[in-house]
Amino acid sequence: MQIVNTRLAIFSYACLIMVAAQAQDIASRPHRAVEPVRLAEARWTDGFWKQRLDTCRDKTVPAMWEIMQGTKYKPYLEHFRIAAGLSEGKYRGASFNDGDFYKWIEAVCALQAIESIPEWDKRLDEIIEIIGQAQRADGYLHTPVLIANRNGDMTVKPFSDRFNFEMYNMGHLMTAACVHHDVTAKDNLLAIARKAADFLDEAYRSPTPEQAGHAICPSHYMGLLELYRATGEPRYLNLVQRLIRMRDQIVDGGDDNQDRLPFTQQNEAVGHAVRATYLYAGIADLYAESGDKELLKPLTAIWKNLVEKKLYITGGCGALYDGASPDGSKDQSSITRVHQAFGRNYQLPNATAHNETCANIGNVLWNWRMFLATGDAKHIDVLELALYNSVLSGVSLNGTDFFYTNPLRVSEADPVDLRWSRTRVPFVTSFCCPPNVARTIAEVNGYAYGKSDNAIWVNLYGSSSLDTKLVNGSHVRLEQRTDYPWDGRVRITIAECPAEPMELRLRIPGWARSATLEVDGKPVDVKLHPGTYANLQRIWKSGTVVELNLPMSVQLIESHPLVEETRNHLAIKRGPVVYCLESIDLPEGTSLADVRISADVNLQPRFDADLLQGVSLLEGKFASIRNGDWQNRLYREFKRDDANPIPVTLIPYYTWSNRGIAEMSVWLPLY
Repeated sequence: MQIVNTRLAIFSYACLIMVAAQAQDIASRPHRAVEPVRLAEARWTDGFWKQRLDTCRDKTVPAMWEIMQGTKYKPYLEHFRIAAGLSEGKYRGASFNDGDFYKWIEAVCALQAIESIPEWDKRLDEIIEIIGQAQRADGYLHTPVLIANRNGDMTVKPFSDRFNFEMYNMGHLMTAACVHHDVTAKDNLLAIARKAADFLDEAYRSPTPEQAGHAICPSHYMGLLELYRATGEPRYLNLVQRLIRMRDQIVDGGDDNQDRLPFTQQNEAVGHAVRATYLYAGIADLYAESGDKELLKPLTAIWKNLVEKKLYITGGCGALYDGASPDGSKDQSSITRVHQAFGRNYQLPNATAHNETCANIGNVLWNWRMFLATGDAKHIDVLELALYNSVLSGVSLNGTDFFYTNPLRVSEADPVDLRWSRTRVPFVTSFCCPPNVARTIAEVNGYAYGKSDNAIWVNLYGSSSLDTKLVNGSHVRLEQRTDYPWDGRVRITIAECPAEPMELRLRIPGWARSATLEVDGKPVDVKLHPGTYANLQRIWKSGTVVELNLPMSVQLIESHPLVEETRNHLAIKRGPVVYCLESIDLPEGTSLADVRISADVNLQPRFDADLLQGVSLLEGKFASIRNGDWQNRLYREFKRDDANPIPVTLIPYYTWSNRGIAEMSVWLPLY
């Protein structure tokens, strides 16, 4: 037995070396402008994101484990135990619950990259062992089907229901496995993911029109491409190309799943927002591997449509609970009923905004991949907007309660009875968002920096350290110190650098006006255009200090006139943070419906370390105009009432609903 174990260990070690060597051979993508850094190479050291990361590690992930290891709400790990024959029972939950569990595993792995905790490492090994036992010999892994078969129902077969989320679940398995392998150097979860990918490769060897509908919420494009990069196995790249071409074979497609038209003919963000953003992220990822301009053209058009006509000021997307697409089409047979839809151009309701947290995260995933492919700062601008606002709003400050939807206005008299809670809760029936936001927060450090042949790209500002090698092999260490997003002063110290010239590319956010830049106290002759990267190229010395100042004035934002709900309204933004007004901060007896804002309002920032875990507030005076009695009335004769000044305090949007039930609004009417 000892000889067998020794041989097995030698074989496993050899496989690890081979996988690492294959991955290293393709480390620099031929069609990427920027390469990501590894999660272990960038670390938050203090401030805003360090606080979020700590909460994720200490509160969110453990609380989620308590849910997922038991059966109080729905089984997660227990489903794998039943599928493996370690327990008895039936499948009880949504068909995408496996994917939710994989996302939680990914969050744990990402946190282990920063601080390896032996207890979690041991727990991961135990979980992976159970998942491996549940997997079928041919690689198929989807517990709803496996449990039905184990309980004797052989009529339930793989891919018999296009809405069974098999691809989605396996895609998240692959992504989690690649993060686990990168962080731990273990291949136990990677081996399971490879078996699943090999199963898909065989099952979709020659895709048919009947198979073309099996791409609901397509996380598998991203997962397979991560697997390709981790292993160097070209079959996985080829499989993604086949699966994306397969979409065009569908005979009963619709906008709900973005397959009414071939992808290369699409130019508008349509349908279910999570499915859409996952699709766009996966195709952007494929473009980075293939350089196929036919893919980039529709991606660019769709991105422009979203950002210019369908994106909320918070970076949220998927405006409607329920929609029809293409809306108002003369060919009524082509209209699809769509859940959580993008809606029409400029259709951006506030009280009934859907903005599922997963869709907002999908927006981050898509823009990150567009940035890697193009090096364009506008994609990090959108990524940052979503992260600070519509992603973080999805989780409470204590890290254990969650929003499924993220409206921009909540009042005591909401116009309709809506499906999802207006307060954060520990468990949502559709539990896809909580582990998704957990893995996103755990991986924000991976977005902070990028690298190319001889350049470091600084994308997100926050106190952090970077220890990496450029694509050309040069070793670089940086230290960043800042109170961003509350203060725009950023100090970057070059701790270690190559002896040859290196570029430091600093993002100048699109909102930043009058930015200044100094090196060792001396202004540099570099143009600082908002929405671009400032490029500093020189032979650096250890100890050199770069100081970037991004003045953070309070900005009053108006919307396009065709956004009917917010005509003659203003929103308030400072730096990357969108603000809102909660009724809890109004004088007693004042309703949110009474509040008006003046175009010349003077709002002053004040940092309060004791409120909402430390935030910059905006303080000033608005006007109160009594709304009057509207009971049993739809219209009434207009009468101008006197406006009375009232003191107001605005809070960051992501912090709303953390102090109890209250009314809230991002957009406020002008007077």
